[in-house]
Amino acid sequence: MIRRRFSPGLIATASAVLLSACMSLAPEHNRPAAPMAASWSHASAGEQSAADLPWQSFYASDAKLSELIALALKNNRDLRVALLNVEQARALARVAEANRLPTLNAGLSANRQPNTNGNGGSSSNNYQAGLQVSAFELDLFGRVKSQSDAALARYLASAEGGRAAQISLVAGVASSYLALQADEELLVLARQTVAAREDTLRLTRMKFDGGAGSALDLSSAESAAASARASLAQAKRQREQSENGLVLLLGQPLPADLTGGQQLAAAQVFELPAGLPSEVLTKRPDVLQAEQLLIAANANIGAARAAFFPSISLTTSLGTASNELSQLFSNTVWSLGAQALLPIFDAGRNQANLQASKAAQAIAVAQYEKTVQQAFREVADALAGRATYGEQTLAQVEQARAEAERLRLVELRFNNGASNSLELLDAQRASYAAQQALLQTRLGLLLNNVQLYKALGGGVNPS
Repeated sequence: MIRRRFSPGLIATASAVLLSACMSLAPEHNRPAAPMAASWSHASAGEQSAADLPWQSFYASDAKLSELIALALKNNRDLRVALLNVEQARALARVAEANRLPTLNAGLSANRQPNTNGNGGSSSNNYQAGLQVSAFELDLFGRVKSQSDAALARYLASAEGGRAAQISLVAGVASSYLALQADEELLVLARQTVAAREDTLRLTRMKFDGGAGSALDLSSAESAAASARASLAQAKRQREQSENGLVLLLGQPLPADLTGGQQLAAAQVFELPAGLPSEVLTKRPDVLQAEQLLIAANANIGAARAAFFPSISLTTSLGTASNELSQLFSNTVWSLGAQALLPIFDAGRNQANLQASKAAQAIAVAQYEKTVQQAFREVADALAGRATYGEQTLAQVEQARAEAERLRLVELRFNNGASNSLELLDAQRASYAAQQALLQTRLGLLLNNVQLYKALGGGVNPS
């Protein structure tokens, strides 16, 4: 029977790989209990959760908004940085995983040195070629594995952070776009108000010049016209600032055909199903990110504990050597070395590292619980807004209609001499304020809808 002979170097390498499947001293991960109520107030049920509804479907009713979101996801610099951080974390996780396996190098060396035997003569040559595994740690107590697990968890946390950045960007673009649409409508309303106040001022001045009006009426009309011009300037400034904010989110100039979009009153409001808190919060990327950071903290504890135990590293090589280059591959040589180190005195360094890791794990638990509480509040606030904004909008519509009718009647009375300019100015102010309030309420309703979609984890599905 033929018996195969294996070199000690190969046997050592194979044994090292087998021994690398080792124990772990990291504490077992258990998701902390969520410090929140078991259900939402004002919640509604549905077959599809908001987290599973892509933004392309949620904003499908407004083609211009969908175009802007697509541009922002492509060009936004903050999102680009977040996604590059994900790529960096992924590469670092691969580096940490590679540390668990031996590194095999091929080498070729040649040296020339004089003889040292005292007999004189020429110098000698030495040529070597072969494979080498240097300083491979036998991970008997899971130090390297824990470091790899921590790097993997940090990568997964970074990936969830990238998804959170995408969701925030989608919501930010939608909110900025709606705010810009509201500013456009407020600008139109301000221009109409200036025209109306200027007409009133012209008529009041004509009456004053004809002796039919008082100086008080003229001063009131001048004040109202100046106030309207100030409101118009403010509306112009607010509109330009909103546009600048949207440009920053897009990462490029606005498309030429952006203006003239749908009115706020025509925008669609979804009845998003909230579901149970436990279901929703396991889909929010910020909550998942916090949990992965907690897992990484647990793994760091395992690495800190393993530092108290011996570390064993191996160095092995297999190759050929010769004094003649032509005979380099005729002689087989090998070497095997091992080193074991046991901490005896480190001035408390390992103990301090372990305490720091445990403190970091406690911090990660607190941060996870805070993230859950913040997520619960965001959803609860948005649900409360959905439950009340509809009623508020109807009331504002009724008030704006009533003030507009009042203004029409006062204008008729003023033109017929039955009302004075003070009554007219008061009706104009009240109607303008009611229309402004209605626009702000409609904007609040739409922004609340966007925030609810974001708070429920909607926007970008995990890939």
